[in-house]
Amino acid sequence: MNPAEIALAVPLGIVIGITVGALGGGGSILTVPTLVYLLGQNPRVATTASLVIVGVTTLIGMVPHLRAGRVRLGQGVVFGVLGVGGAYLGSLLSATVDPDVLLVAFAGLMFVVAGVMTHRRRSAARALAAGREQPVERTEPMLSLRPFRFDRGGVGLLVLAATGVGVLTGFFGVGGGFAAVPALVLVLRLPMRVAVGTSLVVIAINSASALVFRMSQDVVLDWALVGVFTAAAVAGSFVGARITSRVSPARLNLAFTVLLVVVALYTAVSSVSQLV
Repeated sequence: MNPAEIALAVPLGIVIGITVGALGGGGSILTVPTLVYLLGQNPRVATTASLVIVGVTTLIGMVPHLRAGRVRLGQGVVFGVLGVGGAYLGSLLSATVDPDVLLVAFAGLMFVVAGVMTHRRRSAARALAAGREQPVERTEPMLSLRPFRFDRGGVGLLVLAATGVGVLTGFFGVGGGFAAVPALVLVLRLPMRVAVGTSLVVIAINSASALVFRMSQDVVLDWALVGVFTAAAVAGSFVGARITSRVSPARLNLAFTVLLVVVALYTAVSSVSQLV
């Protein structure tokens, strides 16, 4: 890695880290287009490097959630382990797809995430307008398995949801927090704040397993670039966490959604032009 790449990787990593720290799930989705279009990595390498960056940043970002009691390790580990098969399948599928097709699919994923974030912002606004308060969250031991109580077919739904999140991680090289959080809320019935914290466990497990599968496919990473980018992203995540306490979540959500749509449009246009 030359000095010019280092000079570019540091500020880019900080920006990605800020989005992760400020927004949590979904913030890391900009890592892949950043690596491809601004740092010159090919899509397969970028989606693999993203697993390292997302995984490390997630582990460190989990600390404040652990301290606040918002992480259920038992549920997170079970959900993450159940997603390992999906991560393997996603990694295999990613290796068979044309790089430009992969980027077109990734653009579609970014549009989906933008839609999910818009829905969350509007739901929060409606709840605020209606004067509804957040329910009080019960304090339970981090290793408690109490929420594993299902209606008929619940186990199958758990396996399906965990596998789906794993496939997203393995195929796109993203954490999948935007999918893991609602899955934990709906399937395991965790409160939203606890689901956000617990999703970090899921992301870490899926990222690590998908990375192992990717590296077995002879993907060669520029470890110096990945290391610098990751360190910068970790530093940026702490800045992002501070921003969260000072800026309205709705404004952060809106700004990120607009940025996501712009990047998705650019990725789609650039990739489709290479295919036609």
